Amino acid sequence: MARHYYSCPLRWSDMDAFGHVNNAVFISYLEEARIDFMFRLAPGDGSPSFSGGSVVARHEIDYKRPLVHRHEPVTIESWVTKINAASLTIAYEIKDEGQVYVRASTVVVPYDLAAGRPRRITEEEKMYLRKYLDDEAATGRGESPQDAGDKDALAA
Repeated sequence: MARHYYSCPLRWSDMDAFGHVNNAVFISYLEEARIDFMFRLAPGDGSPSFSGGSVVARHEIDYKRPLVHRHEPVTIESWVTKINAASLTIAYEIKDEGQVYVRASTVVVPYDLAAGRPRRITEEEKMYLRKYLDDEAATGRGESPQDAGDKDALAA
């Protein structure tokens, strides 16, 4: 399974009064990584795959440890955990070497902007998404970020 890696810079304005990156800012980080991921999946050559829009149907975020401002970017690792007829789930880890700050997932629905409604994922799109499909998710053994968080809590 392939993973997508996005190097995300931290901005001074991302911090809150407690001196760490504000929880709401992590949504923006995930958006940056997701947009980079989806645009890199687009096959080009006039293909309509991944063109048009998409909407977020759900976010799930587990905050693991505080992230304080620094000059080095964090890495956002992304992969696909589920592909349905008209939605996909992208999982993420915001991390650097030895530290995971956030585990998250987003349900994304392809959207036909001209028609003003959701649309199905095409076979061509599924082909590209499957390259990033988590091996455990493909066999039904995948876990949500919440499940992973529960295991982390039990191990502590």
